[in-house]
Amino acid sequence: MAGQKNHDYHVLPPSPWPFLGAVSTFIMLVGAVLWFHDYTPWVFFAGLFMVFYTMYVWWRDVIHESRSGDHTPVVMIGLRYGMILFIISEVMFFSAWFWSFIKHAIYPMDAIDNVWPPAGIETFDPWHLPFINTLVLLCSGCAVTWAHHALVHENNRDHLKWGLWLGIGLGILFTIFQAYEYSHAAFGFSGNIYGANFFMATGFHGFHIIVGTIFLIVCLYRTYAGDFTPEKHVGFEAAAWYWHFVDVVWLFLFAIIYIWGS
Repeated sequence: MAGQKNHDYHVLPPSPWPFLGAVSTFIMLVGAVLWFHDYTPWVFFAGLFMVFYTMYVWWRDVIHESRSGDHTPVVMIGLRYGMILFIISEVMFFSAWFWSFIKHAIYPMDAIDNVWPPAGIETFDPWHLPFINTLVLLCSGCAVTWAHHALVHENNRDHLKWGLWLGIGLGILFTIFQAYEYSHAAFGFSGNIYGANFFMATGFHGFHIIVGTIFLIVCLYRTYAGDFTPEKHVGFEAAAWYWHFVDVVWLFLFAIIYIWGS
């Protein structure tokens, strides 16, 4: 019959969100450049607001597709592949910052007297707040794993909720600790290659922590709304993968930048 769906794939209707997301990201980038050059910060915050709005409406549509039955087993495989490719792209993104830091640490030609860390830079003691933050983030990853196990293997929604609450709370605590650490840094972003590498690598990781925390909050909301079953939970699975990815990135940051690089 004409117009009848005879396949398991979900053909998406036209959506403005990819275009709006690209425009929002561009505005946020331009705003960051203006802010770095001591112009107004409001362009950056306008772009950031638009990015968050795009995240909200796009996730809203995906959740609606899931509840409407459009996420068939074939579609869920595609969503998982897409998340894996996204995480791989994030690995390449962070590899650039690690490459820059390691290169300058081994060949500190841009530093004063060719020493690393550059002269006058007082680095953080890795075994104080950075180590505590490492434990906080690892415990958060364990909480998310507990929530995933409770859903998939036990179908225990109470433990799923508690695991998500704990993971979100520890993620927020990590962000608070890192903000406190930044406020007590003895070096700035500009004027030295160490500070530029440090804040770019750890700052982007901090941004990913914020995004991952929002991801988990969305999953918690959906849990209370009755979503997710042991057989159908690709949204929560993607959030758990992302959270474990930022965990692993932090372990590399802690080992390379805080311990080896200092």
